[in-house]
Amino acid sequence: MATWDLSQTKLHVLFCNGSSCNNWGAEEVTQAIRDEVSKRNLDNLVHTTRTRCNGRCDDRCVAVVYPSGDWYKGLEPEDASSFVNSLVLNRDLTGKISHTFTGDGFVREEGISKGIAKDPIKVKKVSKKF
Repeated sequence: MATWDLSQTKLHVLFCNGSSCNNWGAEEVTQAIRDEVSKRNLDNLVHTTRTRCNGRCDDRCVAVVYPSGDWYKGLEPEDASSFVNSLVLNRDLTGKISHTFTGDGFVREEGISKGIAKDPIKVKKVSKKF
């Protein structure tokens, strides 16, 4: 296992590699974007991580970018260049952002499925363990 020096990191991109996203090409999306980051010599600025399910299966393939808190949906390998542009050049990746963090919570873009509410009883049981 590697221990990366993240002292120059400005952005952290989390790629959903849960089963729904993987069935729709999440691994290919992850690799295409990682290749684009490397091609542009941005590896020290952009750190990427594969996750399991991020709970937005209808939006597959999903990536989450921090610190902005932008959630991207419907990513495909051919979006790699545009995606990296959106990260480093602050260019809009039209139609691909589903949620944005405002400081008070996440704002859902128009036309994006609200999803189902988390069961407060289950959430309370889990949070008591921590």
